[in-house]
Amino acid sequence: MNLSNKENVDKLVKDCIKGKQKSQKMLYETFYGKMLAVCMRYANDTNEAQDILHDGFIKVFLNLKKFKNKGSLEGWIRRIIINNAIDYIRNKKIFFVDETEYNISETVQDEEYLQNIEFTKVKAEIIIKLIQKLTPAYKTVFNMYVIDEYTHKEIAEKLNISIGTSKSNYFKAKQKIKEFYLNYIKNNNIE
Repeated sequence: MNLSNKENVDKLVKDCIKGKQKSQKMLYETFYGKMLAVCMRYANDTNEAQDILHDGFIKVFLNLKKFKNKGSLEGWIRRIIINNAIDYIRNKKIFFVDETEYNISETVQDEEYLQNIEFTKVKAEIIIKLIQKLTPAYKTVFNMYVIDEYTHKEIAEKLNISIGTSKSNYFKAKQKIKEFYLNYIKNNNIE
């Protein structure tokens, strides 16, 4: 079924709401891979990501009657999955660093070295692995701000932290990613 066609999306949603298992399975299988990738950005491992995803799809099916077909179904599902991941993180009571002063530990040489590297040579999978190495708090704020495009105010509200804490965690996440990347480059002789 072509889900770029509004009528097809409307029919699939209606059939899912009616409880038609074939349609529910199609919806789940269509978006499973993309939504698992979203969950992997927030989770510590594949099992945790799958738990977040399955809980998220339960919410999708429970709320499908609220989908008004005024935008993409994928975007609507993605928002539910992201919110579910954020709820999961918030319920784990992850410790967020509340510092308003940013300490830069990089040397000037390291910063210049990083600036001279062609980032286009870096595969997305390497960057994702570096992001996965962040602490849960840094990873959550980084993902929400950079990838899911929340503002620091929205992040603060969703995670029950201050705007300063969000900014601090984001700044430190960027510093850590640079540090991880620099170590990766030095250890793998990538120029």
